[in-house]
Amino acid sequence: MQTFQLNDVLSEHRPHLRSFAYKFTKDDSEADDLIQDTMLKAMRYADKFIEGTNLKAWLFTIMRNTFINDYRKETRKNAVVTQEDEISNAHLMTSATKNEAEGKFAMADIQKTLSKLPKCYYDPFIQYFEGYKYHEIAEDLNIPIGTVKTRIHMARQILQKQLKVYRK
Repeated sequence: MQTFQLNDVLSEHRPHLRSFAYKFTKDDSEADDLIQDTMLKAMRYADKFIEGTNLKAWLFTIMRNTFINDYRKETRKNAVVTQEDEISNAHLMTSATKNEAEGKFAMADIQKTLSKLPKCYYDPFIQYFEGYKYHEIAEDLNIPIGTVKTRIHMARQILQKQLKVYRK
């Protein structure tokens, strides 16, 4: 299917996608973003669509998977590393938050340990916990996927060793 024909066909399904996206996000602007991501992926992977099959179902599947993947990325990012300069108590492991003073020490220790990671370990580690997949990190850093996995593993080992005092 040619690109201009695909645009027309996708536009016909936009109202259905809108209501489906809103059920996931419960927010107008996030629903619009999800629709846009879905449309872009549909155009990018148009060659994967088999003519004669249900286009609407294919689009809904792309949207659902996009939403799930984005949700997982966000969950992982919020679980370990934040974009803020300072990590709050809410983002620390529960074992590190017995009281406010201990939490402040834990935050300082985590930030200190992260800052001491060699750049070759730090970059893939942070990207992984921001929700990027191994192959995305490999492309971004222009290194083999096996190297990405090794560096993330090494970063985890260093962090576990340096922060073992906070284990339960």
